[in-house]
Amino acid sequence: MKKKWFSVSNIITAVMVVFLAAMVISPEVKAWTIQALMKVGLFQPKIDKQPGEASAEALPNVYFRKGDGKTVDLASLKGKVVFMNFWATWCPPCIAEMPSINALYGKFKDNENVVFLMVDVDGNYQNSDSFMKKHHYDLQVVSPAGEIPPVFMQGAVPTTVILDKEGKMVYRQEGAADYNSPELVDMISKLAF
Repeated sequence: MKKKWFSVSNIITAVMVVFLAAMVISPEVKAWTIQALMKVGLFQPKIDKQPGEASAEALPNVYFRKGDGKTVDLASLKGKVVFMNFWATWCPPCIAEMPSINALYGKFKDNENVVFLMVDVDGNYQNSDSFMKKHHYDLQVVSPAGEIPPVFMQGAVPTTVILDKEGKMVYRQEGAADYNSPELVDMISKLAF
């Protein structure tokens, strides 16, 4: 009896092997997979603290360098809600969450009380800025102008932090999330009011 090589189970197995190999090799395939999982409701931001329940600990001042070479520090942003995302162009979860961050930014871009900082941890500002332009994202890329304190990022990318108008941390999450969720939009709206 001859074994059938083109059976349904062999074809499904071959497709799965190719997909898994692509996931291992290609950051774009990983990012696409994570984006697909976001669309079905996975990777939602964990909003543990409601506005007004900010961490009382004093946060260190951090300096960032903008594309024009000028620096911006967190202390100068008091009075504004600050959305900071620590990311890298080689990071599939970072790439996957970028469309949701850009959509969230679109909802607040005209609100002078909200600032978005996309912190490049690659150490290559030009590469990160080119990535944003290539994908038509309107997000401001900055680079750390010194060490990033562990209270903000402990090494995992992506890490997202939101500071209230008083400069207190009200949200921190490691890992990808769909930041264009109604809960997060509502949270930032309340903080910015």
